[in-house]
Amino acid sequence: MFPKSTHETFATKLYQTFKDHKRFIKPKLARSDFTIVHYAGEVQYQSEHFLDKNKDYVVPEHQDMLSNSKCSFVSGLFAPLSEETAKSAKFSSIGSRFKLQLQHLMEALNLTEPHYIRCVKPNTLLKPGIFENMNVMHQLRSGGVLEAVRIKCAGFPTHRTFHEFLTRVGILAPEILHGNFEEKESCKKILEKIGLTGYQIGKTKIFLRAGHMAELDARRAYKLNNSATIIQKQTKCYFSRKTYISLRKSSIFVQSICRGELARIQYYHMRRNAAAIKIQAYTRRRLARNNYLKIRKCALVLKSGFQALAARRARDIWQRRKQTKASTRIQSYWRRHKALFNYQNLKKAALISESVNRSSDEHEQKVVEISVENECPSVEESSNLLPEASPSSFQDNESIETIRVFPNPLRDTENNEVIRDSSSPLRDAESNEAIGDLSSPLKDTENIEALSAEIKKLKGSNIR
Repeated sequence: MFPKSTHETFATKLYQTFKDHKRFIKPKLARSDFTIVHYAGEVQYQSEHFLDKNKDYVVPEHQDMLSNSKCSFVSGLFAPLSEETAKSAKFSSIGSRFKLQLQHLMEALNLTEPHYIRCVKPNTLLKPGIFENMNVMHQLRSGGVLEAVRIKCAGFPTHRTFHEFLTRVGILAPEILHGNFEEKESCKKILEKIGLTGYQIGKTKIFLRAGHMAELDARRAYKLNNSATIIQKQTKCYFSRKTYISLRKSSIFVQSICRGELARIQYYHMRRNAAAIKIQAYTRRRLARNNYLKIRKCALVLKSGFQALAARRARDIWQRRKQTKASTRIQSYWRRHKALFNYQNLKKAALISESVNRSSDEHEQKVVEISVENECPSVEESSNLLPEASPSSFQDNESIETIRVFPNPLRDTENNEVIRDSSSPLRDAESNEAIGDLSSPLKDTENIEALSAEIKKLKGSNIR
């Protein structure tokens, strides 16, 4: 850069210097323009005002003044330069300074791992909410993004040293990390345990295909999340338990105070209730005793009255039983006498009837003998004999029945006398029965006498 040079001389100098470079093209019609072939395409530059802008630099005094500004924005734009940079920049142009900045940038990039961020314009109108597919695809293709992605996927885009790999992924297999293995062997065992394929292990680094590192990072994040969850759980459990124990102690202390106060109040009321109950018990006992004495006195009076009544009833019952026993004994003696008298009368009647039967049999035998001797009398005579015997026998039978049915005046008089002489109204039925039994022997005697008279009449008629 000479002091008297112009933009035309600058363009001519570029034409002469880079005429054989594949990225530099000289336009046909323009005299001061030049074209540079970038990856995205050809870009034409105009060399006018290049030299003026290159000579327009900031004076060091102005640089120091602006860097010491109180406004943070201004001081950030003009950061203070080092002494070497300030000395070299005093006689350098903007291009040389830009070259120096690029050199520092490349040194910083070489010391780090670069991650590129490409900005893509969604539309040419510069408005939100509009997306032009063809324009975006052209930008990606021109920027080499698609080609870079293809190259990365085809090879091993991720490569780490053994130490870096173990430091980052060793958490997935802590037993291997804690074992006595070399770094290379440990990396191989970890990948075999995880189940990844398609990787390559070099002398100092391990090479992974696209997506392998993302999968390892996902598993690492899952492991870390689980570990963090467990740590949080234990920490929360510890603090919660500590808080619970302190609250429990405080609540127990407060409860003990409240329960003590409630117990004292309850004890006071219990004493009052016990005293009231005792007073009521004494009062009720006094009233109950008075009522008991009154009831006992009344009960004794009633008991004495009922006992006297029961004694009188027992005396009456004893007298009645005594009378009944005496009457029963009299009846038994009389019935025995009556039975003996009846037996004697029946015995006499039986003897008389036997004698009558024997005499009638002898009479019939004699009649048969007489009839045989008289050589069978005629029918008229026998018929004459029958009517004479029939009326007499009929009359005899009728007289016997009248004797049996004829009432006994002696019996009636005796019954009336016995009824009039009976003094106990409770034994009327038994007295009547006894009176009937007393009159029965007289009746039997009369019947026997009538029967003997009838038998005598029959004997006389048979003899006739």
